Amino acid sequence: MTKARPDQVAPEGDWTTWLLLAGRGWGKTRVGAEDVGWYGQRFAKSRIAVVAPTIADARDTCVEGESGLLSVIPEICIQTWNRSLGELILTNGTRFKLFGAEEPERLRGPQHHRAWCDEIAAWGRPETWDQVLFGLRLGENPQAIITTTPKATPLVKALVKRAGTIITRGSTFDNSANLSASALAGLRDRYEGTRLGRQELHAELLLDTPGALWTLEMLDGCRASAGDDPCRPIFNGAPVDLERIVVAVDPSGTKGDGKGDDIGMVVAGRGKDGRGYVLADLTCQLPPDGWARRAIEAVATFKADRIVAERNFGGAMVEAVIRTADKNAPYKEVTASRGKVARAEPVAALYEQGKVSHVGSLADLEDQMSSFTAAGYIGKGSPDRADALVWALTELMVDQPYEYDMAALVGDAPMPPLSGGGFGHHNHPLLSRYGW
Repeated sequence: MTKARPDQVAPEGDWTTWLLLAGRGWGKTRVGAEDVGWYGQRFAKSRIAVVAPTIADARDTCVEGESGLLSVIPEICIQTWNRSLGELILTNGTRFKLFGAEEPERLRGPQHHRAWCDEIAAWGRPETWDQVLFGLRLGENPQAIITTTPKATPLVKALVKRAGTIITRGSTFDNSANLSASALAGLRDRYEGTRLGRQELHAELLLDTPGALWTLEMLDGCRASAGDDPCRPIFNGAPVDLERIVVAVDPSGTKGDGKGDDIGMVVAGRGKDGRGYVLADLTCQLPPDGWARRAIEAVATFKADRIVAERNFGGAMVEAVIRTADKNAPYKEVTASRGKVARAEPVAALYEQGKVSHVGSLADLEDQMSSFTAAGYIGKGSPDRADALVWALTELMVDQPYEYDMAALVGDAPMPPLSGGGFGHHNHPLLSRYGW
């Protein structure tokens, strides 16, 4: 086993769960692999569960990854590694079994001495944790080690409060001796001072911003996943057909030299189920011809109906840039007649009603959304991504004409004939009901 920092060594004492909330690159995967790898070698015939968001994550990261089990357990101690079955067996009889959190039922039945739960904040089925606990019943002191980047999901918040949990926190920069200096500098430059940086780098467990238009519960409660077709997201286990898709652009006027605000670009669709789906965040830092081409490529990739872009920075400049890249591009210009908060509030209401899903995790976009309050945007820089999102969903769901079925409203009541150039509303039950 390799040399660890003091905060990477399992704590002493009588505990049931060791929760490591640490930033990217801190060494979480290495700690998890070292911990259960050492345990399996020390205690022959142990049964150890390795649970990750998906079975592929467990295999590719927890076992075969650069910091996985195969890299920390001496080859001489390994009897077999079966990728298909997801089983790693040591020469002393210890058996590691892989599980994906998306299939909690697979944990029914197996018993374990120890469990390693990786990136539990990304588990789509939180009930998987219950199944882990039900099976953690072998030996005198069965224990679980959880390694995750902190995200304030209900499960993570419950684990923090759970009796018997030992918590270790760590920043990405704690491991600077083993990380690229240029990479760390780039991460600081881009994410320092942002909510996303506080969570992903400094491992803060962020709760909702007071007065935020969008909460973490809104965003996580209706999340969809990507299917094989980028235009058919998966929601509640079934593919959704989209009847309209738009690419929304919030131009910044930047030259694309990294000195100005980003060009917000979000792809969203409206499903035949009446719900909104945010498919992609393509926000970029490119010159006009670059972001115009990016928008047109998005139209082709997602089979979008049109590009929606805000008119600003010189009026018709935005349309001219789009037309230069493709004179036949489907385009609609929108004008900001109200302030950002006033435009955002109707869209936030759709989220509150559970009518919008993000396809996968759109971390940078969601970081901006969670910093949008009724008093204004309190995040770093300009909310370019959130602005583009608002334009997209306004086009798809807010500015739609009200549709109704007159036959359903009228029922069997006959419509009186026209007389005197108008409706004989005094005699029609539906019209008189509403005073027409």
